[in-house]
Amino acid sequence: MARDNDSMPQSFEYDVLIIGSGAAGLTVALNLPAHLRVCVISKADINSGATLWAQGGIAAVMDATDSVEDHIRDTLQAGGGLCHEDAVRFTVEHGKESIDWLIDAGVDFTREDDNDQYHLTREGGHSHRRIIHSADATGRAVSTTLADQARARPNIDLKSRRVAVDLITNRKLSLPGNRCVGAYILNLEDNHVELFRARFTILATGGASKAYRYTTNPDGASGDGIAMAWRAGCRVANMEFNQFHPTCLYHPHAKSFLITEAVRGEGGILTLPDGSRFMDRFDKRAELAPRDIVARAIDHEMKRLGADHLYLDISHKPAEFVKQHFPTIYQKCLEFGIDITTDPIPVVPASHYTCGGIMTDDRARTDINQLYAVGEAAFTGLHGANRMASNSLLECLVYGRAAAADITRREADIPAAPEAPDWDESQVRDSDEDVVISHNWDELRHFMWDYVGIVRTTKRLQRAKHRVDLLHSEINEFYSNYRVSNDLIELRNLVTVADLIICSALQRKESRGLHYTLDYPGLQNEIRDTILVPTTYRTQTP
Repeated sequence: MARDNDSMPQSFEYDVLIIGSGAAGLTVALNLPAHLRVCVISKADINSGATLWAQGGIAAVMDATDSVEDHIRDTLQAGGGLCHEDAVRFTVEHGKESIDWLIDAGVDFTREDDNDQYHLTREGGHSHRRIIHSADATGRAVSTTLADQARARPNIDLKSRRVAVDLITNRKLSLPGNRCVGAYILNLEDNHVELFRARFTILATGGASKAYRYTTNPDGASGDGIAMAWRAGCRVANMEFNQFHPTCLYHPHAKSFLITEAVRGEGGILTLPDGSRFMDRFDKRAELAPRDIVARAIDHEMKRLGADHLYLDISHKPAEFVKQHFPTIYQKCLEFGIDITTDPIPVVPASHYTCGGIMTDDRARTDINQLYAVGEAAFTGLHGANRMASNSLLECLVYGRAAAADITRREADIPAAPEAPDWDESQVRDSDEDVVISHNWDELRHFMWDYVGIVRTTKRLQRAKHRVDLLHSEINEFYSNYRVSNDLIELRNLVTVADLIICSALQRKESRGLHYTLDYPGLQNEIRDTILVPTTYRTQTP
């Protein structure tokens, strides 16, 4: 509960603090028992996370012609040998029950025209039609439904316009034990840092694709949870595997609009500016090859031709078919003067998904007691070196439910969080140099795109490492002397995560999945994860 004196910094206490309001965070909240007091923190409004923008759907075995073993095999193959088979099996085996839970919650998935069965589409890497979807706006359907459910629960508080600054741990409080007891949260309405204490804390903060110049992600994807967990002492794994979605709409005013892979699943073809196809030269599966292969092929052809973009064409399909299956894409492209029923769509690859993250077990538990991580912020072992299409929302659901079940089992034995000090602003002042933050943000995203992108070299990675070290020094000085702001917090976290990506990429002396380097184009015999440990490895993070 909050303190009564409004002149004092606000302090709150809950049983469960969930940082992030996407599918992962809301799944945890809605699967917790009603007697637990739960708080869900959102950067903007409750529907502002990456889930809202997911178009394609959720992969799960829903058809008699499909099988759990086929879904497992497809995922393992797409993951480039690095998937953890136990994590893949755990996720896939719990897929249908997770979809059934969404249906019971009220998500309106698309059905076949001629019967009452759900329409299943197919995407790259899948051997069957197993993507259940709500037209081409599945994320919106899931996000809005779960948010409505959460608003109706009296034990769940939804607090928007807040961004997490740092986790509070026993170590930070100079107490014995390895426990997370809450977080400091910046209230963006009044720019004051609030204290949130909790018996359990869940990081559901999404990925870090805003580290790159071009991305399909919303503005909040700044790696906050990964950076906070690293600073608190959690291991991270496989941060070098950044998935670049092959097809982001190329238009100066489109910003970050994704063209779902389902367009290719329903017959869309990729073409060069002259209209000729090219994907069959790179993979026998052509447009239905996994995303890493498609993204590299597009990148290769753009560089070979000196082209700013290529094209995705589904205009050969009947116009009504296109409008029915892709109404959101049709309308959005029409806003920019592109009629996808008659014209090809200009596309470029863009940073899309962070396959690595905070190391967790099959109950979403991290290295710190009572700290969980779910969704894109977590590394479960499911995705390996390349996430297969539509497995991400499935992971949010399965591990979100697993985290809630674990908390439910354990909550009676976990005492209240200890007292913690309010955020201290006595030694800082307001910034008069915000232009530094803006310039550093631009510099970071440009050199990450140029040096740590789809195709890498050791020299490029070393240049990026040198630049990120310099940025660390500037940002550390800024963080120590000025009041925190949303931009400063996000930049601090992005620099930390960028450093983790670069250092992980430098350690991998091979090309596997999403990590492709010209200096090591082949595969190593040893198959291993890249694991960074804070106690033995340090970035320059304060």
